[in-house]
Amino acid sequence: MASQFVPFGELMRRDYFTLDVRGIDWVEEGGAPTTPTVVIDFEGPADELEARLSASDDELLSAAQTDVALRLQGAVDDAGTTGVVSVTNRLTGDFVLELNEEAGDVLRFIRAARAYGKEADSEERYRVIIRIDGEELVTYEKSTFLVYDREGHLLRQHSLIPSGVEL
Repeated sequence: MASQFVPFGELMRRDYFTLDVRGIDWVEEGGAPTTPTVVIDFEGPADELEARLSASDDELLSAAQTDVALRLQGAVDDAGTTGVVSVTNRLTGDFVLELNEEAGDVLRFIRAARAYGKEADSEERYRVIIRIDGEELVTYEKSTFLVYDREGHLLRQHSLIPSGVEL
C-alpha cells in the first residue's frame, strides 16, 4: 500500500464520514469518569483512507504521528457555529480526514476530555477510533486537541493542551 498524496477533495468527501461521541455524559450527570471517545466511521473508498493513515513504511500512523483539531467556521461563542474536525499526519502536515460538526458539541467533548484528565491517572485524555464501514481500523489514545478560529489562530483556552507542552 503506497502512501501517495491526493488532494483531499478528489476522493475523500466530508460526507463519507460520521462521528459518534461516547463517554462524556458523566461530566454533567456525575458518576464514574469514563474515557471520552470519538468514533469516526468512513463509508467511502477504503484504500484511500488506509493510504492516508499510513506512514512511508506502509504501517498505520501511531497516535504520536497524528494531530486532531477543530477549525471553527464562526465565532466560538455563537451557538450556531460549525467547525471542521480534522485528523492530520503530523510528519507531513497532510490531512488524513475532515468532517463537519457542530462546534458546541466538539467543545463539550473537549471539556469532558479535560475533566477526564483531572480525574484519571493517565496522560491520555481521550480516544479516537477510526473505522471503515463499521470495522475498526485504528485506535488512538490522545492528550491534545487543538481549536483554531476561522482565521487559523490557536484558541488556547478552548484547546486541550497538556501542561508542560509548548506549541
